[in-house]
Amino acid sequence: MENTPQYLFLASGVKNGEGFWIVGVKNCDENILDDKNLLDCHRKELIGNESAKDILFAINLNINNLFNELRNKNYFIERPSIGISFNIPLDLLECIFDFWLDIYKNQEAWETCLGLLKIRKRISLTSLIKSNSLKGNSKKWAMKVETLHTYVPNSLRIEPLKDPMWK
Repeated sequence: MENTPQYLFLASGVKNGEGFWIVGVKNCDENILDDKNLLDCHRKELIGNESAKDILFAINLNINNLFNELRNKNYFIERPSIGISFNIPLDLLECIFDFWLDIYKNQEAWETCLGLLKIRKRISLTSLIKSNSLKGNSKKWAMKVETLHTYVPNSLRIEPLKDPMWK
């Protein structure tokens, strides 16, 4: 497939009164804000189609890891019908977007960080960092990838309901 230029973007939008963030890819001939549900474009980079798909995969995996981490810690984050919840701050999404876009420029660092991100899907990288299992650049990148997963919302935790002792 031809590596045609695409826009990788981060935008905000509203659909049926529900606000959301969205990270996506659009053809460079299309205006991102032509979509009637999108309000504002916060990041927009013109890159090749394959690169856009790779970076979008990493960004989405990073965001999914973050949501899973919050859910495992019993934090309530609304899931809009499309996109990413407004409960996640824009500055965090911008950091995630910028990190993966920037790291893609260095193939060795990209492969290391993507591997760490896939590991982060299963376990926290903190224990690997503290145990000195990672050395050199891997340790440096692991600390950066881990910081992209450290968001804690202001919302209260949802304590699991306990069944009554009697029924």
